[in-house]
Amino acid sequence: MPAILELDRVNAGYGRVRVVHELSLVVPEGAVVALLGPNGAGKTTTLRVIAGALPPTDGDIRVDGRSVRGASAYEMTRRGVTLVPEGRGVFPALTVAENLDLASRSHRGRSAQERTAAIASVLDRFPVLGERQDQKAGTMSGGEQQMLALGRAFLSDARLLLFDEISMGLAPLIVAELFDAVAALRDEGKTVLLVEQFLTYALGLADLCYVMAKGRVVFTGDPGELRHTGGQYLAGAAS
Repeated sequence: MPAILELDRVNAGYGRVRVVHELSLVVPEGAVVALLGPNGAGKTTTLRVIAGALPPTDGDIRVDGRSVRGASAYEMTRRGVTLVPEGRGVFPALTVAENLDLASRSHRGRSAQERTAAIASVLDRFPVLGERQDQKAGTMSGGEQQMLALGRAFLSDARLLLFDEISMGLAPLIVAELFDAVAALRDEGKTVLLVEQFLTYALGLADLCYVMAKGRVVFTGDPGELRHTGGQYLAGAAS
């Protein structure tokens, strides 16, 4: 499969503190790629660099083979790259209905009738959102907010979705439902790069895995290989 995203020897950090060191990775189009590793490995920083929220200090980032180094978060969104950050990617002061409507309008070329149908499909997938349409997103539970964040992802025109710890702090049953939704996004043709601490779900869904430690990639391979040989790389990560 062609690569939708390539990082080539990227360095990044905050001030004088370098967090990511000479990082290279490839995300094939249409794949689910898991970015794993213990806390502090540099995974969230990597996603922020890809999304345009943090400029790299060195190296190159390419989308569809073209350099996007230095592109802003807005420019990356226009190129079809969307980050769902840790801690829910919703507008807390807006209602559920308003959150979904905004996401549906971001899809260029979609008619009003198509927007309505797309929102109805999201509500079918997450019935609790249908019951909360007039509720402000910030007053919902963590699991409900994460469902709304994924619902917004279904409605966007993003080609590459970056998920940062979507299971954080949630009950296992809700986590299972969220990962079913991620699988559905993949089946709809989206490419997914996810940072995740629930290894069982991440390895069950991923086509390709990268493991980071101390800001560097220390393992690249398929999930089966990681299950058998990668335990040493995942020290400190959840199971």
